[in-house]
Amino acid sequence: MDEKVQYIVALISEFAEHYHLTNAQALRYMNRYGAIDLCDKHYNVMHTLSWLDNIDSIATYCRRKGGQL
Repeated sequence: MDEKVQYIVALISEFAEHYHLTNAQALRYMNRYGAIDLCDKHYNVMHTLSWLDNIDSIATYCRRKGGQL
């Protein structure tokens, strides 16, 4: 598994833990609102930031797309 995939998997897990979701629920939520594609596209910057910064950014992005978390 390459580093980007490992990072995105870990980020999904951290997002799930932060919002008290299962990993599957977090994956579905993030995928539904385009956050997985966002993480893939911006991996080069995101992996240099803290987990919390990224979780907050993803949550904000998803809210703009209609998410409720």
